[in-house]
Amino acid sequence: MKTDPVKKAVHLVQYLPIAGLLAVGRLLSFDARARLSAAIVGWGTRWLPPFRKRIERGLARVYPDMPKEERNRIATEVGRNTGRTLSEILHNAEFSQLLDRFHATGPGLAALEKAKTEGKGAIIVSAHFGQWEAIRHVLKSRDMETGAVYRENNNPYYEKHFLSGILQGGSPIVAKGRKGTMDMVRHVRKGGFFAILPDQYVHGAANLPLLGHIAGTTLGPAELALKYDLPLVPAFGLRRENGTDIDVEFEAEIPHATAEEMMAEFNDRLSARIRQNPGQWYWLHNRWKRF
Repeated sequence: MKTDPVKKAVHLVQYLPIAGLLAVGRLLSFDARARLSAAIVGWGTRWLPPFRKRIERGLARVYPDMPKEERNRIATEVGRNTGRTLSEILHNAEFSQLLDRFHATGPGLAALEKAKTEGKGAIIVSAHFGQWEAIRHVLKSRDMETGAVYRENNNPYYEKHFLSGILQGGSPIVAKGRKGTMDMVRHVRKGGFFAILPDQYVHGAANLPLLGHIAGTTLGPAELALKYDLPLVPAFGLRRENGTDIDVEFEAEIPHATAEEMMAEFNDRLSARIRQNPGQWYWLHNRWKRF
């Protein structure tokens, strides 16, 4: 396929800030580059209209009476957490070695260990909340390596760095789509674990409430759990105030019911997390698209 020179040029321009950040990051320690990334992206989400307005649109829907000063504070916090998380993922090999920063708790961990002992697979559902890659690092360190589903980035320059990073968290890594789904099914049927982040809009998905508003929500994780009799365990990586330590909580597995009921419960649990720490969710996603 012939490459569109205009699109290629646009992708290159979009990639240049990340390339610059990566170049500077080579001269800094792991924490220093994470702080730099947090500062830059935090500034962008607070002051650049395309990012600020997208965050404000979601906040206005969920918190219509929130004062402007609070919206600005949350927008900055969203950016800082996003920037730090991006830096950690792009340097995931180093991040995976900082196991003393990951504080794992919750009944879901025992459920996953039981599945591992029995030779069964498992589905872990999380969100773009806090530091989601810490979840896979915790599981890999406990001999429960977990694959992941990811959406290929449209920018090929950035894609190679991002994919290289998430491969450090565990394998297999599969792209969204028919082939990726088939690879994931084969993996869990053989007793493998998979992490899925079902907090993005999906065309034609089920209409389920999230934060009090209907949002298109994929039923895929629950359908997999039901079809292959797997535990469906929600897990969230909450970043502490110091920015470096992560509380990774594996919640009680979601009881098997209908796929709609199971994913509605996941949305309820995610909603509770977001309401407690709104600045740690990725409000930049257009989560209520078409609603």
